[in-house]
Amino acid sequence: MDPVRAAAVLVPLLGAGGAEERFVLVVRAPGGPHGGQIAFPGGVRDPTDPDLRATALREAWEEIGLPAEAVRMITELPSVATRASGFHITPFLGIVGTQGPWRPNPGEIVDVLEVEIAYLADRAARERAVWRREGWEAPREVTFIRLGDHILWGATLRIIDDLLPRLGAWKLRAASDAGSDGT
Repeated sequence: MDPVRAAAVLVPLLGAGGAEERFVLVVRAPGGPHGGQIAFPGGVRDPTDPDLRATALREAWEEIGLPAEAVRMITELPSVATRASGFHITPFLGIVGTQGPWRPNPGEIVDVLEVEIAYLADRAARERAVWRREGWEAPREVTFIRLGDHILWGATLRIIDDLLPRLGAWKLRAASDAGSDGT
């Protein structure tokens, strides 16, 4: 296996605070260790990136045409390691004030998906199966969510599962702060 490589993803949140909050996800082009998989926009840190936050914003621009100035960064989330490909991914939650039209980079991205957070949070959407994949020593039981013809699993699903309770707490805090009259 390759040595661990630093990477970053942007977790774009559309419709923040509304009933139809959505995450923007990408379907990676075939090839490479994560070809064909659903992910957040992102990638490996470039030597010219001052930090991983800059990596996430640069990659979102390159992959789907999301300009950095359209993103209000909220927080850095806990890092996640990919189990088979050696990436150490640092996710950054950002509220996106505008949506599409997305411009997927055809060399990297097959499709851009806007997925409602309520669907991702619904435990009934989860499925489990035993999978065999190239590079795995043995078959594993995998949890996943079907998104049309695509399967959301792995590091991206782990990022979402870690974020959902934090997002709920963050919204409660924001509502409490907005309702406070300062007395």
